[in-house]
Amino acid sequence: MPATVLTARALLLDMDGTLVNSDAVVERVWRRWAERHGLDGDKVMKVVHGRQGHASMAVLLPDRPMEENLADNARMLAEETADTEGVVPVPGAAQFLDSLARLGVPHALVTSADVALSGARMAAAGLALPEVRITAESVGASKPDPEGFLKGAAELGVPAAECVVFEDSGAGIAAGRSAGMRVVGVGPRAAAYGPDAWVRDLAQVRVSDAGAGLFRLHVEP
Repeated sequence: MPATVLTARALLLDMDGTLVNSDAVVERVWRRWAERHGLDGDKVMKVVHGRQGHASMAVLLPDRPMEENLADNARMLAEETADTEGVVPVPGAAQFLDSLARLGVPHALVTSADVALSGARMAAAGLALPEVRITAESVGASKPDPEGFLKGAAELGVPAAECVVFEDSGAGIAAGRSAGMRVVGVGPRAAAYGPDAWVRDLAQVRVSDAGAGLFRLHVEP
């Protein structure tokens, strides 16, 4: 099959599952949380990817006051930030980020993690943080709300329709779509949510300069 080619002016990159494989720590932390609350761990894991923790808690414990979710989320973030065992880069992530820097492609990190967690995980994976970062502190609403991606596009000064999102989760893909952006799905979770293009990992993506401020994404099948 031929490669899918997308043309864009800017890229918006999720972190967990897209640039960084943090599944090991996410599983540990959230399964412990599920046990504490008498919830089925497998069902919890189907909800938590892509969302801020308090938003996941609101889905899983709909009758619990949001103040308790926010306090619980703060504890969870500290626990996740301290636990980087098994955090590794997604294959091809370092080379992909290097190519964006080399070609001068405008790009931003758009993550449901906060500043501390995103810094800890990118460092543990040996990846450079993009200069523009939209974190949990930057938004009032978690993915699948499009606010984070729209803020990322605004900070880069690029219209939403000219941005391409890289995401691994259903919530993230829905957020990118709601923002009016095309989405490249990364990894096994993404395939089920109908992204515009899909890759196993970032080793399947190549970026080239198309001139006039445009860049081509060559997404290999």
